[in-house]
Amino acid sequence: MDKDELLLRTSEFYKALSDFTRFKIVYALLSSEKNVNEIEKEVNMSQTAVSYQLKTLRQSRLVKYERRGQNVYYSIDDEHINQIVETTLEHIKEKM
Repeated sequence: MDKDELLLRTSEFYKALSDFTRFKIVYALLSSEKNVNEIEKEVNMSQTAVSYQLKTLRQSRLVKYERRGQNVYYSIDDEHINQIVETTLEHIKEKM
């Protein structure tokens, strides 16, 4: 992968996280995996809105899902996402 491709993908990653709703969903998933109903309650949004944002987060490889019977559980895609979000939150808290 060349430099421009790397920078483009990095920019797209941050673009996906830049939406407040998507960031709230990612933050909700930091503690544990959740199904759509659990996410909906935690972020106080409709199931339709949560599902729409989860689709974007899946496409951006920020979250992954696992189907268990009739339920679908979402979780953070990998430990790097946790580290990025936690480091960012620490940075923001430090500056407040």
